[in-house]
This record gives sequence, C-alpha cells and structure tokens, in this order.
Amino acid sequence: MSKTAILFAGQGAQIVGMGKDLAEEHASARTWFERAKTALGYDLGQICFSGPEQELTKTEHAQPGIFLVSWVAWQLLKERLPDLQVQATAGLSLGEFTALAAAGSLGFEEGVRLVGKRGQFMQEACDATKGRMAAIIGLDEAAAREVCSQAGVVLANLNCPGQLVISGEAEKIAQACELAKVKGARRALPLTVAGAYHSPLMATAQPKLAAELENATITAPQVEVISNVTARPHEGPENIRELLVQQVTSSVRWEDSMRYLLAQGFTHFIELGPGTALSGFMKRIDKSVLMLNVGDVASLESATASLPRHEA
Repeated sequence: MSKTAILFAGQGAQIVGMGKDLAEEHASARTWFERAKTALGYDLGQICFSGPEQELTKTEHAQPGIFLVSWVAWQLLKERLPDLQVQATAGLSLGEFTALAAAGSLGFEEGVRLVGKRGQFMQEACDATKGRMAAIIGLDEAAAREVCSQAGVVLANLNCPGQLVISGEAEKIAQACELAKVKGARRALPLTVAGAYHSPLMATAQPKLAAELENATITAPQVEVISNVTARPHEGPENIRELLVQQVTSSVRWEDSMRYLLAQGFTHFIELGPGTALSGFMKRIDKSVLMLNVGDVASLESATASLPRHEA
C-alpha cells in the first residue's frame, strides 16, 4: 500500500492572486477566508487576491497569506477525496505551522494567528538588522559550509542537491557569493527578501514567538509531522513549541526531511499552496515518486483526477 505525505509551501511562494480562483469557485473556500479575516482583524484574503504586491510581500502578510491559501487547498482536496489517507505532513519554514494544523496539532484560527505574529516578529528583526540571503547553485554542502565559515554567514536552507541558501549580514553575503563562485558554484544569487531568515540575525524574534506559543493550544499530532530543525517527526506539544522557536534561527533541513520520508517508504507527495518550489526540490531528490501540487482550480482538478488511480 502506498504512503502519502502532504507538503506545505514556505515564504517566497506568495503571488498576487493566490487563492482567488479557489474562493470564486468554492463556497467552502470563501468561508476559510472569512474566518481568517475574523481571526486576524483585517482582510488578508483581499491582500492575497489583489495585493498590491508591496503589501503581500511584507513578511507579516506573506506568511499568514501562504498559510491560508495552503490550508484552503488542503481542505478542498479533502472535500474532493474524503477517503484520501495521509500518513505524514511537512512544511518549509512557515509551512511547518500549516503541516501541524493539517495534522491536528493546531486549530485553524490558532495557526493563522501564530503565523501572523511570527511574520510580524521576523519583520521587526529584519528592520533592526541589515541582513540578506543568497541562493547557491551547483555547490555541495561541504563546500558551502566552508564558504559560510570563511565569510561569517550560515546555511539557511538545504533544499535539495545543488540548491542551498545562505543567510547573514548583507556585506558578508556579498563576500560569500564571490567565494562560492571561486569554489565552483554555477550561480550565487542574492535573493529579494526582507532580511536574513534562519540566521542568528532573527534571534530577537525567538522570545516573542516563544511567549505566543506558550499561550497557544497545541496537541499531539495525529500523523507524523517532520521538523525543519531535526528532519525527524515532532514528539509532544512541548517538543513542538521548542522546535518552532529553534526553527527561527536554525537551518531548514528540507532535503534531509524528504529523505527521511523516502526511507520510511513514502511514494506519494502532494504540495499544497502557491507555487511549485517543493515539487522542483523533489525532482532533484527523487524523480521516481509521484509528486502532485494543489494551489489553484486547475491543479486541484488535476490532482483529484490523478490520486484515485494511485490510491486504489
């Protein structure tokens, strides 16, 4: 019998118009957007649907916006395929909160509120520091770690073979990009982000997030949820709180997380939310698995048509 994992998008996947056709087509989707509006106290759906882009890309809007659209995609897929069995969830950075919500650890309102706060705290850390990130293409992890050590930056994302992201002070990132090219990187590209995510420059966000998590209702997940920090399943509620705080400054071990699931016999993966970045990573990790995505009406129809054949 096949084993299925659902994967949730992270920051950077946001695009103006995300979720709009899902809400126009499905009354149940509109209900979730309304619930988010009530939970947050502002119309996040309108920002997702219409922007402007400058507003959507703000960390405090992008993070809960991606959570919301990813959640809606998951709910609509479950409506279409009520017998779909999922044995694990995972999410990239903020997507880990969506994964926990999908696994029953967090309620929807609690999740979207926490992610909104997380985005706010991380934006405050960005504003107080001069951080940047860069994608390093075509360099292995060992060589990238040497570059980071020499330049005084850190590995922020280990996404898939040949695609890593570094994070740190702006001038040091520029130096690291040059060092990476010398070591043989095909490309070293500064990213258009607000700051140095998953680096020590985000440390001021941690105690604020910890305080929010301490007051949040978190229960044991109903299926395995893979932690970005450990690339292994979360344990109980206290472990979840601890790792979500650590995650703010720790590396996102995405490739290791996917390899853990592959080693456990998972062969079916569904990416939920805007964009297809996680599907792209999986192609570099293991091309043999079934990889679907749901982020709009067309991909929902396609996934719905594909899954019953494979789940039978």
